[in-house]
Amino acid sequence: MMKMPDDFWETTEYSKREYEAEPISDSLVSLIEEKLGYKLPSAYIELMRTQNGGIPKRTCYRTTGRTSWSHGHIAITGIYGISMSMPNALCGKFCSEFWIDEWGYPPLGVYFADCPSAGHDMLCLDYSVAGPTGEPRVVHVDQEWDYRVTVLAETFEDFVFGLEPDENFVVD
Repeated sequence: MMKMPDDFWETTEYSKREYEAEPISDSLVSLIEEKLGYKLPSAYIELMRTQNGGIPKRTCYRTTGRTSWSHGHIAITGIYGISMSMPNALCGKFCSEFWIDEWGYPPLGVYFADCPSAGHDMLCLDYSVAGPTGEPRVVHVDQEWDYRVTVLAETFEDFVFGLEPDENFVVD
Protein backbone atom coordinates (compact mmCIF):
# COMPACT_ATOMS: atom_id res chain seq x y z
CA MET A 1 0.00 0.00 0.00
CA MET A 2 1.28 3.40 -1.02
CA LYS A 3 1.27 6.10 1.66
CA MET A 4 0.02 9.21 -0.08
CA PRO A 5 1.86 12.49 0.40
CA ASP A 6 0.30 14.60 3.14
CA ASP A 7 -1.93 17.44 2.01
CA PHE A 8 -1.93 16.31 -1.66
CA TRP A 9 -5.05 18.04 -3.07
CA GLU A 10 -5.95 21.70 -3.66
CA THR A 11 -9.39 22.81 -2.49
CA THR A 12 -10.98 25.08 -5.10
CA GLU A 13 -14.40 25.57 -6.63
CA TYR A 14 -12.95 24.85 -10.08
CA SER A 15 -11.59 21.50 -8.89
CA LYS A 16 -14.95 20.58 -7.35
CA ARG A 17 -16.81 21.53 -10.52
CA GLU A 18 -14.49 19.95 -13.09
CA TYR A 19 -12.64 17.03 -11.45
CA GLU A 20 -13.89 15.86 -8.07
CA ALA A 21 -16.27 12.94 -8.45
CA GLU A 22 -18.23 10.79 -6.05
CA PRO A 23 -16.27 8.58 -3.63
CA ILE A 24 -15.18 5.35 -5.29
CA SER A 25 -16.34 1.85 -4.49
CA ASP A 26 -14.88 -1.47 -5.58
CA SER A 27 -17.83 -1.96 -7.95
CA LEU A 28 -17.23 1.47 -9.57
CA VAL A 29 -13.53 0.68 -10.03
CA SER A 30 -14.44 -2.65 -11.69
CA LEU A 31 -16.99 -0.96 -13.96
CA ILE A 32 -14.53 1.74 -15.06
CA GLU A 33 -11.75 -0.80 -15.63
CA GLU A 34 -14.12 -2.86 -17.77
CA LYS A 35 -15.12 0.20 -19.82
CA LEU A 36 -11.48 1.25 -20.25
CA GLY A 37 -10.17 -2.23 -20.99
CA TYR A 38 -7.28 -1.69 -18.56
CA LYS A 39 -6.54 -2.59 -14.94
CA LEU A 40 -5.79 0.63 -13.08
CA PRO A 41 -2.63 0.78 -10.96
CA SER A 42 -3.30 0.12 -7.26
CA ALA A 43 -1.56 3.43 -6.42
CA TYR A 44 -4.02 5.30 -8.66
CA ILE A 45 -6.98 3.65 -6.95
CA GLU A 46 -5.51 4.40 -3.53
CA LEU A 47 -5.04 8.08 -4.43
CA MET A 48 -8.64 8.27 -5.66
CA ARG A 49 -9.83 6.84 -2.34
CA THR A 50 -8.44 10.00 -0.66
CA GLN A 51 -10.33 12.21 -3.15
CA ASN A 52 -11.71 11.04 -6.47
CA GLY A 53 -9.97 13.40 -8.87
CA GLY A 54 -8.83 16.97 -8.51
CA ILE A 55 -5.99 19.42 -8.67
CA PRO A 56 -2.85 18.49 -6.78
CA LYS A 57 -0.95 21.13 -4.83
CA ARG A 58 2.23 20.08 -6.64
CA THR A 59 1.60 20.22 -10.39
CA CYS A 60 5.03 20.04 -12.02
CA TYR A 61 7.23 17.09 -12.95
CA ARG A 62 10.89 17.30 -13.98
CA THR A 63 11.97 16.11 -17.43
CA THR A 64 15.44 15.44 -18.74
CA GLY A 65 14.73 17.21 -22.02
CA ARG A 66 12.68 19.97 -23.54
CA THR A 67 8.93 19.76 -24.10
CA SER A 68 6.65 22.30 -25.76
CA TRP A 69 5.93 23.57 -22.22
CA SER A 70 9.45 24.06 -20.88
CA HIS A 71 13.13 23.11 -21.00
CA GLY A 72 13.02 21.04 -17.83
CA HIS A 73 9.52 20.12 -16.71
CA ILE A 74 5.89 19.56 -17.57
CA ALA A 75 2.87 20.88 -15.69
CA ILE A 76 -0.56 19.38 -15.12
CA THR A 77 -3.89 21.03 -14.52
CA GLY A 78 -5.61 18.12 -12.77
CA ILE A 79 -5.85 14.37 -12.30
CA TYR A 80 -8.96 12.56 -13.51
CA GLY A 81 -11.16 10.66 -11.08
CA ILE A 82 -12.48 7.14 -11.48
CA SER A 83 -15.91 8.17 -12.71
CA MET A 84 -18.31 8.76 -15.56
CA SER A 85 -20.04 11.73 -13.92
CA MET A 86 -17.43 14.51 -14.21
CA PRO A 87 -16.19 16.13 -17.46
CA ASN A 88 -12.56 15.45 -16.48
CA ALA A 89 -12.87 11.81 -15.41
CA LEU A 90 -11.51 8.54 -16.76
CA CYS A 91 -14.88 7.85 -18.42
CA GLY A 92 -16.16 11.45 -18.57
CA LYS A 93 -16.56 13.83 -21.50
CA PHE A 94 -12.78 14.27 -21.82
CA CYS A 95 -11.86 10.60 -21.51
CA SER A 96 -9.16 8.74 -23.43
CA GLU A 97 -11.58 8.01 -26.29
CA PHE A 98 -12.09 11.77 -26.75
CA TRP A 99 -8.34 12.49 -26.85
CA ILE A 100 -7.67 9.60 -29.23
CA ASP A 101 -10.66 10.07 -31.57
CA GLU A 102 -10.99 13.88 -31.58
CA TRP A 103 -7.39 15.02 -31.11
CA GLY A 104 -5.44 12.14 -32.67
CA TYR A 105 -3.54 11.11 -29.56
CA PRO A 106 -1.91 7.66 -29.80
CA PRO A 107 -3.87 4.78 -28.19
CA LEU A 108 -1.27 3.97 -25.52
CA GLY A 109 -3.65 3.39 -22.63
CA VAL A 110 -5.53 5.72 -20.29
CA TYR A 111 -5.18 9.50 -20.51
CA PHE A 112 -5.49 10.59 -16.88
CA ALA A 113 -4.21 14.15 -16.48
CA ASP A 114 -4.54 17.29 -18.54
CA CYS A 115 -2.07 20.13 -18.87
CA PRO A 116 -2.35 23.95 -18.95
CA SER A 117 -2.05 23.87 -22.76
CA ALA A 118 -5.79 23.09 -23.10
CA GLY A 119 -5.31 19.78 -24.89
CA HIS A 120 -1.96 20.27 -26.61
CA ASP A 121 -0.24 17.88 -24.21
CA MET A 122 -1.57 15.17 -21.91
CA LEU A 123 -0.41 12.54 -19.43
CA CYS A 124 -1.15 8.90 -20.04
CA LEU A 125 -0.94 5.62 -18.17
CA ASP A 126 1.01 3.84 -20.92
CA TYR A 127 0.22 0.13 -21.17
CA SER A 128 2.08 -0.40 -24.47
CA VAL A 129 4.87 -2.33 -22.75
CA ALA A 130 3.02 -3.85 -19.74
CA GLY A 131 -0.20 -4.95 -21.47
CA PRO A 132 -3.74 -4.16 -20.26
CA THR A 133 -3.34 -5.87 -16.87
CA GLY A 134 0.28 -4.88 -16.17
CA GLU A 135 1.77 -1.91 -14.34
CA PRO A 136 1.71 1.06 -16.75
CA ARG A 137 4.36 3.71 -16.87
CA VAL A 138 3.45 7.41 -16.87
CA VAL A 139 4.18 9.27 -20.09
CA HIS A 140 3.78 12.80 -21.38
CA VAL A 141 2.36 13.02 -24.91
CA ASP A 142 3.10 16.29 -26.68
CA GLN A 143 0.62 17.02 -29.47
CA GLU A 144 2.57 20.17 -30.40
CA TRP A 145 5.60 18.03 -31.23
CA ASP A 146 3.92 15.37 -33.39
CA TYR A 147 2.62 13.45 -30.35
CA ARG A 148 6.10 12.86 -28.99
CA VAL A 149 6.03 10.47 -26.04
CA THR A 150 8.32 11.14 -23.08
CA VAL A 151 8.52 8.64 -20.24
CA LEU A 152 8.14 10.47 -16.93
CA ALA A 153 7.95 7.65 -14.39
CA GLU A 154 8.01 3.86 -14.41
CA THR A 155 4.96 3.73 -12.08
CA PHE A 156 2.10 5.97 -11.06
CA GLU A 157 3.40 5.95 -7.49
CA ASP A 158 6.78 7.26 -8.68
CA PHE A 159 4.96 9.96 -10.63
CA VAL A 160 2.94 11.11 -7.60
CA PHE A 161 6.02 11.34 -5.40
CA GLY A 162 7.93 13.14 -8.16
CA LEU A 163 5.46 16.02 -8.44
CA GLU A 164 6.89 19.36 -7.35
CA PRO A 165 5.39 22.80 -6.65
CA ASP A 166 5.25 25.41 -9.43
CA GLU A 167 7.62 27.73 -7.57
CA ASN A 168 10.48 25.26 -8.11
CA PHE A 169 10.41 26.13 -11.83
CA VAL A 170 10.60 29.04 -14.21
CA VAL A 171 8.47 28.71 -17.35
CA ASP A 172 10.68 29.47 -20.35
